[in-house]
Amino acid sequence: MSTDDVRSASGAMSIFPARSPHHQPPRRGRHRRERPRSSRLGVVVAIVVFTCAFTLPLRAGADQEPRFAWPLSPEPTVTRTFEAPAGPYGPGHRGVDLAAAEGQQVLAADVGVVVFAGTVAGRGVVSVDHDGGLRTTYEPVLPAVAAGDQVYRGQPLGTAIAGHPECAVAVCLHWGVRRGEEYLDPMALLVTDTEIRLKPWEGP
Repeated sequence: MSTDDVRSASGAMSIFPARSPHHQPPRRGRHRRERPRSSRLGVVVAIVVFTCAFTLPLRAGADQEPRFAWPLSPEPTVTRTFEAPAGPYGPGHRGVDLAAAEGQQVLAADVGVVVFAGTVAGRGVVSVDHDGGLRTTYEPVLPAVAAGDQVYRGQPLGTAIAGHPECAVAVCLHWGVRRGEEYLDPMALLVTDTEIRLKPWEGP
């Protein structure tokens, strides 16, 4: 072999270097782009809020539209407001007290079915079931209906009588609303007549 042949061979070796037996060729493919932590946290928070909105129970009366009429006419004076009890047996005022007159008609707050009309602890009581799982109770009254009677809104259920021990006046009606074992504020479910007056438009 001539000197020129040796130089040619050496040049070829320098162009293609020898590979190590442990050499690993680089992998080809797309690298996954890491999503910023802030955006991932935002997605998690949005999912939690969306889930809670459909799974957590609503507060008492919050999911009920106003539907009841006053059980006394004309519109009575409220002598004591609703006070939600802290628990099933906790203190509170499970309804509202309305000033009434002896013998005044007590009216059904909405259409429903009488489920009780009788005496409880010496006081006359009428209870009416309404759709949506609501029950209204009126006491003390002298009942004029019986269990099983269907009643319409404004129908007389009986007459108001004295005997409510916590009444601030001579005669008052204790009016309560319940959904299952949960007591609701009757005033939050009361439909009130609101007069809307439109101001004449005077132009720009």
